[in-house]
Amino acid sequence: MKKIKSKDDYPLSRVPLNGKLPTWKVMVVRLGGLSSLPVLMVGLTLGYGLTFWQGFWAFFFGSIILQLVGWALGTIAAREGLSSSLLSRWSGFGNFGSALIGLVIAVSTIGWFGIQNSIFANGLFKATGFFNFEIWSILTGLVLTFLVVYGVRFLSMTANIALPLFVFGTIYALTEMLIGTSLTDLINSSPPGQLIPMSKAITMVAGSFIIGAVITPDMCRFVHTGKDVFWICLISTFLGELGFGMIGVLMSHAARSADVDVIMLSFSGIFGALMVVFSTVKSNNLNLYSASLGITNFFDVVIKIKLSRAAVTLFVGFIGTILSVVGVIGFFTSFLILLAEAIPPIVGIIVIDYYVLMRHRKVLDDSRIKGRLPDMVEVCNPIAILAWSIGFVVGRYVTDFGIPVTNSLVVGGLVYLIAMKLYAIIFSKKEVEFKMVDML
Repeated sequence: MKKIKSKDDYPLSRVPLNGKLPTWKVMVVRLGGLSSLPVLMVGLTLGYGLTFWQGFWAFFFGSIILQLVGWALGTIAAREGLSSSLLSRWSGFGNFGSALIGLVIAVSTIGWFGIQNSIFANGLFKATGFFNFEIWSILTGLVLTFLVVYGVRFLSMTANIALPLFVFGTIYALTEMLIGTSLTDLINSSPPGQLIPMSKAITMVAGSFIIGAVITPDMCRFVHTGKDVFWICLISTFLGELGFGMIGVLMSHAARSADVDVIMLSFSGIFGALMVVFSTVKSNNLNLYSASLGITNFFDVVIKIKLSRAAVTLFVGFIGTILSVVGVIGFFTSFLILLAEAIPPIVGIIVIDYYVLMRHRKVLDDSRIKGRLPDMVEVCNPIAILAWSIGFVVGRYVTDFGIPVTNSLVVGGLVYLIAMKLYAIIFSKKEVEFKMVDML
């Protein structure tokens, strides 16, 4: 295969040992992605419909789901040095299945990029009073795009700056909020709005950020071991998501509102708008980075073109920027929710294939020693596509039992496992393997 230059962040190859990064650098990037405005907004929404302790348990159980998903996938990535979409080629989905996953990840993360770029631009407009929303959207979208072009090392640099600023801004807003208010009274206060069922609340936490857990390999392929991944996921998930989510719950109770603009301006004025800006910089960089990896894999499989990740970043950044400028992104939210329901079964299938069936572990092990990808790959695994579809249907329509995100994840994995075993029995195969093609 054509060797990919390291400055392109290995979108279609393994991360070699000399391309690995210190664990703390990856930790900061992931923590920056979870210590963000979307987490705060989910906290505000939950706080509006839950008590403080109900909000805590919703975030706690939702975070456990994300921790397990991130750890399972990130550990594979650390071992194999592969991104999420590339990993799925040899973990259940085959060549075309991985292209579809890459496209789903890209569409979802481009959508989040557009939404957060709108928030970013609106924050700067309110903070400065200059220009208008549309001009700021173009400027912020282009700046974020060019930051991501430089790759994961530059993401780490921007997170090192933006994360402390965001934390400081949040502490400032929290301090202003508590002036003249009893923390005990806030904790014990009733929810301002209509009560949210607990199963729905947990689904909101896990479902809103399941895409972040699924793209964990995009960052964790740069660390060395599963132990590194465990601590990265544990600290970033519980400190970032649980911590900032509960701050959002408290803010919602104090302001008796779930409107982030009203709350941030009322508690911290211009500083609140700037905090929104710092939050968006670090989380949106990660959105665009994963989108570029997914699109690169899609073009490699479907059109047989190996594009530069930097070039793809410019393309997807332009699309996300245009969406935010014209306002189409406002209609994109429902589609993002649909994607969130479709994503969990992917996790179940990859985990079952890699850890339980281990169909391609030998070729992965052999090729890893040589520092390259396996020479052969399945064209497509129809059983994986079927299991994915069933898991999606269960997650979308079975809402009266359990937690939809967990339901779709578990059902997708179990259907895949059972169907693969039955296929092997029916066709008298020791190991199920569909048509293979040469990667070269």
